[in-house]
Amino acid sequence: MATPRLLAALALALLVSACARQVDAGVSEAAGTPGFWWGLWHGFVFPFAWIGSLFSEEIAIYAVPNSGGWYDFGFFLGITVLGGGSVFGSRSRRD
Repeated sequence: MATPRLLAALALALLVSACARQVDAGVSEAAGTPGFWWGLWHGFVFPFAWIGSLFSEEIAIYAVPNSGGWYDFGFFLGITVLGGGSVFGSRSRRD
């Protein structure tokens, strides 16, 4: 029963992700462009930057331009690992 729904969800995710791409103007190889370490830091401070961005247009939660995939990977790790995303999901419940 769950298999058709799972396959439909995976097909939809694949269809939507096939349209995703990064704008060429958002990627730069110049010196000083935020890379992995800045992405890691920006992912870690994401909750605070998001709250700040609600009140000020000068605060951004994501650096553009950046180095591309490595910045994105650091941002992802910063949100999930440093931000506690994977810690809360892995805690076992005690009865």
